[in-house]
Amino acid sequence: MARSKSSNRLLEPRAAQAMEQLKLEVAQQFGIALSSDGYYGNMLTRDAGTIGGNMTKRLVQMAEQTLNGYTSR
Repeated sequence: MARSKSSNRLLEPRAAQAMEQLKLEVAQQFGIALSSDGYYGNMLTRDAGTIGGNMTKRLVQMAEQTLNGYTSR
């Protein structure tokens, strides 16, 4: 069986801290407890999806605001 390498790498190393902060904010907003040791194996799939989906939603909103700023100049 061939080994596959994950392509889930952040292009900007400083983005890791921002993504972690966003994850914490979204989890807190929805009342989802995150493990302090970083292990999420016990998390419900629904909760993980809620966090990931809302992180994506916020990132898209940020991108739209940035692009809107470029077009209104």
